[in-house]
Order: sequence, then structure tokens, then C-alpha cells
Amino acid sequence: MIRLDASAPGFAAQFDALVNARRESDADVARDVATIVRALKDEGDAALHAFTLKFDRHDLNDTGWRIERSACAAALAGIAPELRAALELARDRIMAYHARQKPQDSETTDAHGIRTGARWRAVDAAGVYVPGGRAAYPSSVLMNAIPAKVAGVERLVMVTPTPDGEVNPLVLAAAELAGVDEVWRVGGAQAIAALAYGTDRITPVDVITGPGNAWVAEAKRQLYGVVGIDMVAGPSEIVVVADGANDPEWTAADLLSQAEHDPTSQSILFTDDAAFADRVADAVDRQIGALTTANVARASWDANGAIILVPELMAAVPLVDRLAPEHLELAVADPAPLFAAVRHAGSIFLGRHTPEAVGDYVAGPNHVLPTGRRARFASGLSVLDFMKRTSFLELGPRGLAAIGPAAVALAEAEGLPAHAKSVALRLAD
Repeated sequence: MIRLDASAPGFAAQFDALVNARRESDADVARDVATIVRALKDEGDAALHAFTLKFDRHDLNDTGWRIERSACAAALAGIAPELRAALELARDRIMAYHARQKPQDSETTDAHGIRTGARWRAVDAAGVYVPGGRAAYPSSVLMNAIPAKVAGVERLVMVTPTPDGEVNPLVLAAAELAGVDEVWRVGGAQAIAALAYGTDRITPVDVITGPGNAWVAEAKRQLYGVVGIDMVAGPSEIVVVADGANDPEWTAADLLSQAEHDPTSQSILFTDDAAFADRVADAVDRQIGALTTANVARASWDANGAIILVPELMAAVPLVDRLAPEHLELAVADPAPLFAAVRHAGSIFLGRHTPEAVGDYVAGPNHVLPTGRRARFASGLSVLDFMKRTSFLELGPRGLAAIGPAAVALAEAEGLPAHAKSVALRLAD
């Protein structure tokens, strides 16, 4: 963990190094993924079988390629009542939040009788990737599948790795609650390629969403254009802006909530209180020892954690904007001024009683968010990721007479005579 002081000489260079630190995949990952993608495109199910045997250590012909809906229903029926209630609460809140995102068709007719507008339609099929290696996340099932269903996607396909053939029943239970139509027992870059290109068993989809490791993220990057993707996600990030009135134990837990995801995760605290910074650092070190995820959290905090002292909290805003973090907590009594000033963040959590972790599960907003400073230009997963807009235009003779000559003039200026003629012939009629 590094300690920086915004008032100290050399801070600008130190902060630049923090902003530009590379925590994502390298050329070796890109090369390996390209090999996997080519194999899936050329060999289909045979390659998917071979890669699953190699990476997940089970034979799909023995364990089964597809997990049937009946198994998902049985998993839902078999989980503890309190867990089912928690999943149902999360489903209902996520569904309500995303239902408000669904766009409306638009149409207008102007003074010349020209009709213009746009209509929205869901994609025919979407694929959802759910991790199953380091951890299995039923929350990811809900966050990816529910927006697709709200959008109106008719065929929703989930792929999830099952190391050694073992499947997480909570993941299956969440799939049943979310209305997933197909569940396939495959993962990694090979699963992304199978969804994009299709195989004899798996029909291709139009959009792929969901988090994964560096190989999954790289596969999505390489296959964008063959299929739509939500984003190329990197390691998790949290930035906390907090004053000395906070409980250091709360702040430490918030920082560790992302550090425990992966050794490459990043947790950063901005504060205007040096003594509070010390107390938080002590609390982080103390809490790590009690975590079952201690090894991961320690590696992440030591390599990528930072505490930055600023003269006053508003001075943190331009620094936060440069980081454009995935998650931003504004842990102050009145977060409104800071909230209004911040331009770039994936999701913002306002006030002392809004930990990022509650947003991961039950609050409603999506937890699939841009990482790696991509919040400068990208947004979190939404219903719109599973829809596309088609514009439309209708002219009668009066409308064409009003705007057609300008179209002819522009087409001729661009040296496109057939464009000009297609309009001019109608004007002359």
C-alpha cells in the first residue's frame, strides 16, 4: 500500500504512476486467447470438449454439456429459505430498477409532412457469462440476466465453468429465478467463442455480457464485431472519499470489499484527515487477518492499495475524475456537493450508510460496471445493452420537394451521381 500527500513535492508524478499502473492482461493472454478462439471457430464442439477437459478437468460427455431447467428448479427448491428470500429480494429490486430504463419508441411529423422516428427492439438472443473458478456469483446471474429479460430477449443463454464437474447450486437457483433459458457447463475464452460463433450444440447469440478473468475479457475484446459485448472489464476498483468523522473500521471494510476479489483489484482512500488515514490503515491490516479471503486481499492491498491525503475533500474530485473508478463512495455527511462535481465514475454511493457492497447485491442498480478508467466514456450494464434502435423515415411528394433539392446538391458535391439521380428522378416526376 502506498501513502501519498497531494501537497507534497513530487505528488503529480506519483499520482500519474498510480493512474497509469497496468493491471490488465498482457500480450501472452491475447495470444493464447486468439489460439482458443480460432480452434472454436474451426472445430466447434470438439475444441470446446478438449478445452473443458484441459482447464476444468472434466469430460463433458460424462458430466453433461447442458444443465437442464429441471436441475435449476431443483436447486432453487433446495436452497435455504433465507437465501431464497435474499435472491428474490435482489431479483425484484433489480427488475424494478431496470424496468425504468426501457426506452420508448419515438415519432414525429414536421411541417412538410415528413415522418421521422425510432423504434427499439430487443436482440433475438443473448449470452451471459457467469464465473465459476475463483468464486461463483449468483448475484452476477441476476445482474446480467434480468436486464436482458426486461429488454425482451427471447433466448437467454448462460455459460458457466464447472471445475471438476462441480456446479454451484446458488448459481443455478439464480438462473431459475431470472428466467434463463439455457445453461451450458462451459467457461473461459472457449465459452465466449462458442457463444459468438456457435457450435453444433450451441446456437450463437447476438450479445454477450458478464464478468470473467483476463482470458474471458480478452475473448470478448477479440470477438467484438462478431457479436456485441457489454464491455471489456478488468480488475475491480473502489475509491472512497471520506472525512475523519467516519468509523475507520467501516472504511477499512469498504476498501477490502474490492481487495478480496482478486490480487489485481485496486482500493484507494482519499481523506483530508491524516490521523483518520492512519486509523484506516491499521484497521485494514487488522481486518485482513480475519478474512477467509486474506491471501487475496493482502496481495491486492499491498500491491494496489493507496491512501491519499488531500488538503480538503473537494480537492479529491479532479483526482477521482482522472481515475474514473468503477465504484466511488462519498462517505460524508452531505455528499451532494461532491456528487455534483464528480464527472467520471461507474457507480456512486452517497453517504456514510451506503457501502458499495450493498450495491453488489440488492439495491437495484447494476453491478456490472466499467473498469480501467473506462468510466470516462462508458456506462454500467443496462437494458440498452440488449436492445438496438432502428430509425425510420417516410416522405410524401410534398416532403421530398421540400428537402430533396438540398440532397441532390450535396450528392453532386460529393461526386456521387447515382445518389443525386435517385432523388432527382422523383423530383422531376
